Amino acid sequence: MALRRSTRLSALIPLKSTAQAATSASQRSNGITKTRKLSTKEKKKKTWTTENLNSHAQSVIDSDPNPTEQTPTTVPPLPPSSAVDSNTHNSNYWDSTPISNSRLHTPPPLDRPVEPHRTNATLLTPHGSSLVAYPPGATGSDISPSKPGLPRPTATTGTLLEKATAHLIATDPRLEPLIKAHHCSLFSPEGLAEKIDPFRSLVGTIIGQQVSGAAARSIREKFVALLWGLNHTYENGDEVQRDREDENEGYFPTPEEIVRVDIPTLRTAGLSQRKAEYIHGLAEKFASGELSATMLLNASDEELLEKLTAVRGLGRWSVEMFACFTLKRTDVFSTGDLGVQRGCAAFMGKDFKYMSEKEMLDLAAKFAPYRSLFMWYMWRVEEVDVTVLSG
Repeated sequence: MALRRSTRLSALIPLKSTAQAATSASQRSNGITKTRKLSTKEKKKKTWTTENLNSHAQSVIDSDPNPTEQTPTTVPPLPPSSAVDSNTHNSNYWDSTPISNSRLHTPPPLDRPVEPHRTNATLLTPHGSSLVAYPPGATGSDISPSKPGLPRPTATTGTLLEKATAHLIATDPRLEPLIKAHHCSLFSPEGLAEKIDPFRSLVGTIIGQQVSGAAARSIREKFVALLWGLNHTYENGDEVQRDREDENEGYFPTPEEIVRVDIPTLRTAGLSQRKAEYIHGLAEKFASGELSATMLLNASDEELLEKLTAVRGLGRWSVEMFACFTLKRTDVFSTGDLGVQRGCAAFMGKDFKYMSEKEMLDLAAKFAPYRSLFMWYMWRVEEVDVTVLSG
């Protein structure tokens, strides 16, 4: 079973982990993160029962300086991170829209129908339009069962998280204290209200492969500045001299703008030959309509995996993380993610090396159609800090 590192989940929800715990969670050897072998005494502690899950939850609450606060006061933006995809041997950069502090204290967004096996995020097209799979106010009876690729919705953005966590707890009550200790804002009404540009996110994924977060940020800024300069000139061909930093705020190149630029020019932004080819190829698929926000909204989970893994530079793990964190699909489960493997093993009281892919799938199956949330909580079991895993 291939191993992949977890993406930076701590940026989505702050984890309550100490520097000592993070340091001991793994050790570096020849560039590969290896899990430290636990002593017999430590292994016993990793068997998660209702009692020690309650203890874990209480420790989180006790360490909270504002224990009466029901929602986090701050959810920091998602910073660049590197996480290895074994299919492409690449690391991946997740460029989600940050949840601002003010958003957490605003009235709930407009309720709309959602469905576990379709995209629940609001997607932006490269040209600025916003799309959802089901329009606000639609009900199950409004959705034609014969409409291809669009099953009837089973929840709304306002009820999805509550319904999903209730299912997890009913399936395995040991999860209840863990769920109470960690609010999953990813699938909250506020999280589902975020508008996501999937093309931008996928380009960011490719840019962040095999480089540090700081390097990914730098390359991305150069990439955006390069495309801005090429597409914003005076009629006489002179480059725009105004403050480009202010001018291109919020700008991201469209697929058509990228396709018009040759590979050598793209490389001047700091991209390798292969990454420039990957981004150019991705842009071609969006420009031709082979990939689109509409397709990403309505494709089944299987269709989504097939379409995106056909893109050079995107492996299975990359697509699974994109489906969960960007598209907000609720029934994604990645057996190849190292953090998920460790969390499942600890939850079941096993050494992850001996938990097979079949065992993981069997364990997760009973939590369908909300396996994305189960996966999210398995990261929480081990308090996976991907700043350690991404090395």
